[in-house]
Amino acid sequence: MPLFTDLARSLPATVPFVGPEALERRMGLKFRARLGANESVFGPSPAVVEAMARAAHDSWAYGDPEQYDLKRAIAAHHGIEPENIAVGEGIDGLLGHLVHLATDPGDTVVTSLGAYPTFNYHVAGHGARLDFVPYRADDHEDLEALIERAKAVRPKLLYFANPDNPTGSWHDAAAVERLIDDIPEETILVLDEAYSDLAPEGSLPPIDLMRPNLLRFRTFSKAYGMAGVRVAYVVGEPGSVSQFDKVRNHFGVSRIAQAAAIAALADQAYLQNAIKQIAGAREELGAIARRANMTPLTSATNFVAIDCGGDGTYARELLAAVLTRGVFIRMPGVAPLDRMIRVSVGRPEDLALFEDALFGAIDEVGRPAG
Repeated sequence: MPLFTDLARSLPATVPFVGPEALERRMGLKFRARLGANESVFGPSPAVVEAMARAAHDSWAYGDPEQYDLKRAIAAHHGIEPENIAVGEGIDGLLGHLVHLATDPGDTVVTSLGAYPTFNYHVAGHGARLDFVPYRADDHEDLEALIERAKAVRPKLLYFANPDNPTGSWHDAAAVERLIDDIPEETILVLDEAYSDLAPEGSLPPIDLMRPNLLRFRTFSKAYGMAGVRVAYVVGEPGSVSQFDKVRNHFGVSRIAQAAAIAALADQAYLQNAIKQIAGAREELGAIARRANMTPLTSATNFVAIDCGGDGTYARELLAAVLTRGVFIRMPGVAPLDRMIRVSVGRPEDLALFEDALFGAIDEVGRPAG
């Protein structure tokens, strides 16, 4: 007799991303520069490291399952109430909880074709059905098409990231507010704002804009430099946010992670300096792309998507050649976005390694045909 459900046995034995460690084991090399996972090599504030070290002494004890102090720190930071916040093990963990809470097998979920694949992974794992809308002009999620599709199929969830991954593009707040207002009342808008700390002024609706069907996801993984700590939060109306308490892992956010996030919020000067370093590295990545006769997309994130000038086959060949030179980068997996490579920001020495690897890869695989 089968030990697992039909759904479980039908799913591929895979994960949304192959990690750099797995690639190193597979390829038998050690990456000299890690520029593929949208991490911040500038790292967390020293105050965060100190807070984690202090908390480590008490790590024999579980973290507060209600995350009382952290929720209050986040609420004070944003000028909202703790009841508007749920905390989880990164946005990925919170997305998994939401799909569990909001979908039954066979329900429809709408997203953009080529958008963040971990969301799709959770949807497939719960037996819901993904419905895709293409990007507009190959680099922006198409708000009008998303609204039109949501009205047509009345999905349980509609996923939208602003700023976007994998392109780095963004929409202004007025456009996002139109999306919030125009989708069906029975559709939850999953507004992924992982890169909100890097977003241009005027691109984010006010954080106190609340709707029963609006959930906004933010993280300490990007600008705060804490990807390995695994802590994020979702903002929404109390009646919607409280649903997460019904399925979340109540001890999933460790004592160390809670202390780290509180310390990070308290050191906004460090955050602003990190944002400046990220912006400078983004400019240098754009310059490297142009020196290689490639086209960098304007980005509001901690990475730059680079149009290689060919198709997905060419970009994959170029990516493979960069990896063999000891530099970890990634690329979108769906056409036509797969004509690009995506490179996270880094220190000057990291970017120099990437430039050398990129030009070496071009020498190896040549320029795209035509």
